[in-house]
Amino acid sequence: MWVTLKALSSFLSYLLIGIYLVDAAPTPKCNDTGNFITNSTYGKNRDLILASLPSNVSAKSGFFTASIGQNSDKVYALGVCRGDSTPDDCYRCVNSSTHDLIVSCHNQKEALLWASELKCFLRYANRPFFGILELEPTDAGYNTASITSNLTQFDTIRESLMDGVVGKASSGSSTLKYATGEADFTTFRTIHALMQCTPDLSHKDCDSCLRQSVSNHESCCHRKQGGYVQKPNCWFRWDLYPFYISNASTTAPSLSPPLPVNSASKNGDGGHSSHTLLIIIVPIIIFVVVIVILAAVILLKRNKKRKQDDQINKNHAEPFQFDFNAVRLATENFSDANILGQGGFSSVYKGQLEDGRKVAIKRLSENSGQGEQEFKNEVMLLAKLQHRNLVRLLGFSFEQKERVLIYEFLPNSSLDSFIFDPVKCLQLNWEKRYKIIKGIAKGLLYLHKDSQYRIIHRDLKPANILLDEELNPKISDFGMAKLFALEQSQADTSKIVGTYGYMAPEYALRGQYSVKSDVYGFGVLVLEIISGQKINSFTNREVGDSLLTHVSCVLWLSYNWTRVC
Repeated sequence: MWVTLKALSSFLSYLLIGIYLVDAAPTPKCNDTGNFITNSTYGKNRDLILASLPSNVSAKSGFFTASIGQNSDKVYALGVCRGDSTPDDCYRCVNSSTHDLIVSCHNQKEALLWASELKCFLRYANRPFFGILELEPTDAGYNTASITSNLTQFDTIRESLMDGVVGKASSGSSTLKYATGEADFTTFRTIHALMQCTPDLSHKDCDSCLRQSVSNHESCCHRKQGGYVQKPNCWFRWDLYPFYISNASTTAPSLSPPLPVNSASKNGDGGHSSHTLLIIIVPIIIFVVVIVILAAVILLKRNKKRKQDDQINKNHAEPFQFDFNAVRLATENFSDANILGQGGFSSVYKGQLEDGRKVAIKRLSENSGQGEQEFKNEVMLLAKLQHRNLVRLLGFSFEQKERVLIYEFLPNSSLDSFIFDPVKCLQLNWEKRYKIIKGIAKGLLYLHKDSQYRIIHRDLKPANILLDEELNPKISDFGMAKLFALEQSQADTSKIVGTYGYMAPEYALRGQYSVKSDVYGFGVLVLEIISGQKINSFTNREVGDSLLTHVSCVLWLSYNWTRVC
């Protein structure tokens, strides 16, 4: 009975006290140790290594370090998730945090970020920092509610709890230095504490970092009912309600206060005391039960939505960095027999991974400056884009001069192999052609309006529309794509890229591109899908000397208007 009351009371405390918690909101720290120029080698290395963190951290038990580049362009990065995080929670936290870090510290050479409620931590710099104890910068906060009674007893219990959790966390392994602990302050109030160090820290340095954090919190937040302190190598949080998932292997021994003496029983008035206690407790129990039922309904709905989101995330996982030898093995050392297609800056091979999955592997040419930029674009953009009408990037490899992209394998190849083939085109009735047009439009709308970025593809053409086994279209090849700010409507360039015939006139002639440029290319695509004629090799010249003028003239003549075509 008392255990149940205690559990219900803890839940009630969570509902009432939690309202006043000063939450550890995302707090990027952009260190003033130097800046880099936009589109510099250091900036590209920074963006690339941060893009690789979500999949690597979640796959490596919540901790991952890496470096990329040479000399002054070398970038060091670290990612760690809270010890009670699931792989999916870890992935989501790091994934959103990398974007926050890039946006907040867009040109700083060194920065770090503690994500919401200390659920993950990211850091990068142009200097080695792995395994080095650093106590600054520090971020701290506290619960606005205060302890108003039995402060001496509270301090004694809390101090003993902190000491135990510090010892447990600092004694962790090279992959996890994390611990939680609880101590009963009163029958219905329990102190909860969580501490964690980056696993690359030594036992001694972790202990020192956590004890310094506890000391910092005592200085700023004494008498408060909860709080947190965050440092580059360690962080801790405590409160009067459970805010983490308990695990026997990472929980320090529980502490309990001495039981109070029942003075009513000594005076022989136990019956009256019990009656009074029932009058007080029963309404509380009824109130708490109602709250629990309402909360359970809310949690069930949230869990259902979370499962749906998890399934979506599994279907659209962030690209994983592959070892180049694994890529070489998947393609039988890039055998000519596995070539699916070739372009100006790359070759695409059919491959099979160790787990049996069939993939399309795009190998960019070694000495092409444009090829390298294409690689940067596709990794950074496709890592963030998730839509059924966009080709899915499964992973990448970046070793020395080798730049490889691993995509989902689509058995029906590209759209041009159907609409321009005299035999295959017979498989595309009007219903299927409409379905393809509609799917391309949905993918384009997502790029322009519905994704977290605004993307201009700049190279829409049948060869860049891939078809799955059910002939659903997927837009591919983002090597020429450009990222727009949400409020941006147009940009200029002196370097015209893409395929003539699909370029809007203002882009081909003056280098001006916008969402309208993609819409123009989409219009050309629609004409080709309907007519089965190529924009650059139109053969029927009886009406119009190109596919565009031919369609224009046919429309005019169909309304019996007079016009010389």
